[in-house]
Amino acid sequence: MPSPFASPLFVGIDVSGPFLDIAYHGSAETFRLPNAPEGFAELINRLLPLKPKLIVLEATGKLERAVLQALCQAGLPAVAVNSTWVREFARSAGQQAKTDRIDARVIARYGAVMQPEVRPLTDEQTQQLQALILRRAQLIEMLTAEQNRRKRAHKSALPSIDEFIQFITQRIKDADRDIDSFLHTNELWRKNEALLRSTPGVGKTTAATLIAFLPELGSLNNRQIASLVGLAPFNSDSGTHRGERHTKGGRHFVRRALYMACVAAQRANPYLKAFCDQLRARGKKTKVAFVAGMRKLLTQLNAMMRDGTVWNPPKP
Repeated sequence: MPSPFASPLFVGIDVSGPFLDIAYHGSAETFRLPNAPEGFAELINRLLPLKPKLIVLEATGKLERAVLQALCQAGLPAVAVNSTWVREFARSAGQQAKTDRIDARVIARYGAVMQPEVRPLTDEQTQQLQALILRRAQLIEMLTAEQNRRKRAHKSALPSIDEFIQFITQRIKDADRDIDSFLHTNELWRKNEALLRSTPGVGKTTAATLIAFLPELGSLNNRQIASLVGLAPFNSDSGTHRGERHTKGGRHFVRRALYMACVAAQRANPYLKAFCDQLRARGKKTKVAFVAGMRKLLTQLNAMMRDGTVWNPPKP
């Protein structure tokens, strides 16, 4: 029996905590299923006979992960895309109203127009490493909050705050040990960590973050890897006006790790420090110089991973 829907078929899924709202591009039909294994099974049974060209979900970082994995394991072409891109697409189309069903239709339309590339899912081992690194980041945020709270606290509250700071500090040490141990269970990770850490300024945390959250490192060209991370500058020109170029989007967790590496490089990496200093001497703001330094560092690491070579500072 032929499909009653447009061919090729594009499917949009709006994911919330309890529900999946599904829409087909070119059709007014929408339906809702539970965001749970039984809902995934029914969704797969509905979609398999239709042979969709693309199934698009918004990336939230958590809610869509289980259904995306179920769809991909069933052999369906599913991809999670940046939610900001979908919202901007909706605004450009004049779509102001917002409900779960409307969002699903917008996502389906986005998929049909933009046709984002389907990417391989992160494997289970990498997801575990990501979870360990994310937990460490949460602990760091908790420690910073308590240290700031201590500055304003009454002396009667200091013993409790100090006790909690000591507790969190120990948990961070435990997290570092867990990340290091888990990283060293994988021979390729061990090799890549040693290669990345040969770069002055790149420590354990930055290397682990790049391994876990930027597996494309070494497989893309410099422009592509910078764009993926959100370090590729975009023009802001109109007519004779030449505006400042800005970076936008990308993987903020990787950018944060590269920023910390760039800070450390101001002391440990003479080549990168000289690069940032030259930009500042030419009148660039420190933030602009640092972003350029992060991009320079990223492209160097990309080349190192591509060629399998350790850090070798370019000749002046």
